[in-house]
Parts: sequence; structure tokens; C-alpha cells
Amino acid sequence: MFRRVLIGGIHPDLRFADILLADAFTSYAKILGDFSVCVCMFLTGHSSTNTSPNRACGGVYLVPFVMALPYMIRLRQCLTEYIRARRKGAIDRRIHLINSWKYASAFPVIICSAMQRGYDPEGSHMFTQATLSRTWLFFVVFNSFFSFYWDVTRDWELTLFSSKRSSGEHPWGLRQNRHFVANEFYYSAIILDFLLRATWSFKLSPHLDYINEMEGGIFILELLEVFRRWVWTFFRVEKEWVMSKAGGVLGVLETGDGMQLQEFGTKIVED
Repeated sequence: MFRRVLIGGIHPDLRFADILLADAFTSYAKILGDFSVCVCMFLTGHSSTNTSPNRACGGVYLVPFVMALPYMIRLRQCLTEYIRARRKGAIDRRIHLINSWKYASAFPVIICSAMQRGYDPEGSHMFTQATLSRTWLFFVVFNSFFSFYWDVTRDWELTLFSSKRSSGEHPWGLRQNRHFVANEFYYSAIILDFLLRATWSFKLSPHLDYINEMEGGIFILELLEVFRRWVWTFFRVEKEWVMSKAGGVLGVLETGDGMQLQEFGTKIVED
């Protein structure tokens, strides 16, 4: 599975597991960037006994490329799903393209960051530093809120951003079928996801040198992002479990746009 996901592959029968693994990689984008700095220092003979790493090593091309890899993987998965859905004539195939925009929106953040890091005010450039900064900020906000919206609306199937949020059939902003008894679990997860989504998108930027020098702060932010992904996974799996139980003898096969019920049979349900 690891080998398949690393090249952006997605197995038709193991779709959910492949997506979970690929999504986890996106949370390790900054961590992988730090790891590439360590590898660069090792290969170029920089001392490893310094109190802080030499972040200039590989900072122009290597680090941004490594940080973009997890999003390339997930983007390819979305496009693969779109092609498969189009071949089957699925009506909801466009949702895979919309999902791919979410991952593609991380590339401008990383590219603009890399351009700002190596920006020479005295040289000739296509864009001014102010333009690059505003462009970077725009895509940071877009990526953060798009990802947060997708987490709540699609991955967790909550009604916070739909017209059904005030339905009397379920608590405000949630859904009718839920596994966790306490509604506070869902509300806490929504707030946590919003705060850490915004924070982590800013941390995708390798040009914030004044923050990068605080190694302890970087470690804490990376740890918080892993924690956010851990919480996200619980509610992502919870949605699959609840929808499967709601179908009785029917299992749930996610198509991206909604939930398509498909008979799995007794053996698969038991598994």
C-alpha cells in the first residue's frame, strides 16, 4: 500500500485506506521538508553538532519540492478517481476535480514562499516582493478555508455549511446519525480543525526564517498538525462506520460527491 500510494496510486477496492494514508502524508509536508534539510546537510558536509540546522541547505529548490510531494500524490489520486468515474458515466464525477483543486491550491503557497525566500530586491523580477507576498497570503487563506470546509462538509458529512444545519432531526450543524454520544466532541473537533488548519497553512511557508529559527516552536506546530490529523481520522472513520451501519446489510462506498450504497454481502460486512 505504501509503495502504491507514494506514486499517487489508488486501489479500487482499498480506496478508503489509500486515501487515509495519502492524506496523512500531507500533514507531514513540513516534517518531510525538515528531513530533506537534514539529508542535504549530511550530503554536503555541514556540521550536525550545531544547535540549529542550516536551513539554507536545499532551501531554494529541494525543500519546496519535497513539501509539495504529498500534495502531488493526493492530486494524482483525485484525478485518477475522476477518470474512473467518467469511464463509468458517474454523474457526480466532478466532485473529484473540485477535491483536486484543494490540493493544487497548496502549490502556489509553496512556490511563492520559495520565490520570496530567494528574492533579490536589486535584481530584475517578473513580480514585486509586495505582489508575491499578497499572492502568497491569498492562497494561504484560500487553502485553509477550502480545506476546513471540505473536512467538515465532505469528510465528516456534517451540516454546518448547508441549509440543513438547523434541522430539528439533529443538533445544530451536525447530522442525524452519529456514533459519539457527546455533541461536544463534534463541536470541539470543528473548532480545533479550523484553528490548526489556518496555522498549518502558514507553516507551509519555508520563507518565514524568523519562525524557522525557533526550532522548538516548529516542533510544537508540527506536533499539533499530527494531532489534528489524528483527530480528523477518528471522525473520518466514524462517518464511514455510521453510514455503513445506517445501511443495514448495505455497505457504504464513498464516491466523493456523496454516499452510494452498494451491497457488499454478509462476509464483507462482517469483515
